[in-house]
Order: sequence, then C-alpha cells, then structure tokens
Amino acid sequence: MGISRHERLSQIAALVIERGALRVEDIVENLDISAATARRDLDELAAQQLIVRTRGGASAPPVSGEIPIRYRTILHNDAKERIAKAAAALVLPGDTIGLNGGTTTTLIGREIALRCGADKQFGPASVTVVTNAINIANELVVRPQLRVVVTGGVVRPNTFELTGPLTALVLPAIAIDTLFLGLVGLEPRRGAYNDDAGEAMVNGALVENASRVVAIADSSKLGRRAFAKICDIDALDMLITDAVSVEQRELLENSGVEVVLA
Repeated sequence: MGISRHERLSQIAALVIERGALRVEDIVENLDISAATARRDLDELAAQQLIVRTRGGASAPPVSGEIPIRYRTILHNDAKERIAKAAAALVLPGDTIGLNGGTTTTLIGREIALRCGADKQFGPASVTVVTNAINIANELVVRPQLRVVVTGGVVRPNTFELTGPLTALVLPAIAIDTLFLGLVGLEPRRGAYNDDAGEAMVNGALVENASRVVAIADSSKLGRRAFAKICDIDALDMLITDAVSVEQRELLENSGVEVVLA
C-alpha cells in the first residue's frame, strides 16, 4: 500500500526545506511517483506558501524554513510516539500539566487522554492541562478526565500556538506541576530554542511557572540551536528523547538534567 497524499506532501516539503532546492526528478526517485504527480504536489505546496515553485522543481521559502504543524506530523513519527508514551506515564491524578505547541506535545496530549480514560484512578477533571496550543485544547476538551485551560493571545497559523501580551498576563497566575516542553533545538551547553521569538517568550513563561520542566525532543533536535532562546539548560529537569550521544548525555547530566530514553 502506498503512502497517503498527506504523508507524500509532508515528505516533499521536508525534502525541499532540508536540501534548499529539489527537482521533479529527485521527487520521482525518492518517492517512486510519476512526474505528473510530483508537479501537482509541488503546485499544491506552493499554493500553501510552503515552498517556492521553480522551473523544473522547487526551492525553500526565503524567509522561513518552518514547516506548518499539519505537514510535520510524519517526520520522526515512531520516535515521537515513544517519547509521548514515556511522557504521559509521568502524569498522576491531581497534576496540572503544561503543554506548548508542536507535533510531539500534541501526541503527548493524546497519550495523556488515553491513559486517563483507561485508568480508573483518574476521575472527572482529575488532571488539568494548561496549553497555549489551540489544536491541543480542541482535542482534549471533550475528555471528562481533563480540565483544559487555554492561555490568551494571537494564534500563529503554522503552529496553532497563542502568543503575545495576553498570554504573558495569564501565565504568571497559573502554577504548573510538570511542563512538557516541545522545542526546535536543544544545545546541551546553552539551552532550549525555538524558531519564533514570540513562541519562545511564551514557552519561557511556561518554564518560569513550572515546578518540573521536561524537555521533549527527538534526537534530530539535539545539538541544534535556533533563532530564539527559550531558557538556559539549568532550567530543565529532564529530557525525554529517542537517542543521545555519550558526550551530550554527559553534558546534560552534569547540568542536572535527567536523560530518559524512549
């Protein structure tokens, strides 16, 4: 059975962003599809402003390499699902959990909902979820075991995250037991990063109001920096990932960050 159109678009967008430019022939070779299908897919991605259509192929957008969340869900999916299950296992009845936006935190929200629904120790509204991601709130609000708190702000269409001064006003009044922090990059010597300054500011406010901060990152994000810093490395209590080098693990643990492999 071939991959779905959604998965195919996701893979093409990721290849263009990763390589900077891609020819139709490259897509045909990598995805085993016809040239006509490849051209139609490129036209669709260009209409979504995810790529720039060129003669014979496509190039990455000049302003941003960020792939909207609906097209990023397929990337590193197996690792993200394992990470999400390990994170959800940390949640206890009575907890207030923080989730910022992102594909992995979206999966964590789903896993928390599944765990709470299957385990009788979680009664009605026994876990509070605080999030600035409206897609996560939308999925979780129908779960009777969860109480969902959404921060205010302006929605970013690429990630569905709420940012801006309204969010900064709300968060200081909320105490979070455990924050599951999605990020774009984690540099063991420096800290956690995001591509967008507004999101990084809100994510940093979530960190400030959390008793425990659990960084969530598949191995592709380790050792990487991005445009905007969320927090220093010593603000993190734990990292859940799928793989980590010996050097990275040593640096993290020396900074007081517990490393958990999923």
